[in-house]
Amino acid sequence: MLTAFLKGADLKFKNLGLLNLAFMHRSVSNESSHKANNERLEFLGDAILGAVAANLLYNLSDKREGDLARIKSVVVSEDVLSAVALELGLDSLLILGKGEELSGGRSKKAILADAMEALIGAIYLDSGYKGAFAFVSRFVSAEIDRVLENRHHLDYKSLLQEFCQRHYRAYPAYRLVDRSGPEHSRVFIMDVTVNGRVFGPAEGKNKKSAEREAAKLAYEALQS
Repeated sequence: MLTAFLKGADLKFKNLGLLNLAFMHRSVSNESSHKANNERLEFLGDAILGAVAANLLYNLSDKREGDLARIKSVVVSEDVLSAVALELGLDSLLILGKGEELSGGRSKKAILADAMEALIGAIYLDSGYKGAFAFVSRFVSAEIDRVLENRHHLDYKSLLQEFCQRHYRAYPAYRLVDRSGPEHSRVFIMDVTVNGRVFGPAEGKNKKSAEREAAKLAYEALQS
């Protein structure tokens, strides 16, 4: 599977053990005597990803620091990384513990995004910064173009927070209204309060996604 992945992703690896480690979720080490997992690679990959994104954004000479920071937060976000991970087929390569497998870990954005960062860390260790830069710039450059053309996935939580700080000098307050469903298929219901007004409720498969949906409701209502 790793050989097929490398061919499809147009990557070369000298150390396949390092590549395999990038897909080893911590749930494996939590459930067995196998201690190794991808958390250290994820830490390294996060730093490399940020450096590459900053390097590419620096060349946008017509943008101010605040704009560059906003664009960077989008292009290295969990939504973007998890989407790229799915395109590359990382979901089928993940090595998960039994519990995480049963709870749908292969489709969780956070796990996919973490694996993507771990992969970047592994590429850096195997091929150096030049190899990591070439790989990361493939999807980051395309995502930067989407942001500049306003075709990107909107981060409604960030947009709502910026709106609240600008107009009310306050932060939105999220509240868990309810949760339902079995452990492997939970539904979370959240609302958000902005300047005394409550927006929602909104549903999601986890608290973060429910918060995003509530933020979307609030932001669109406040804009109109």
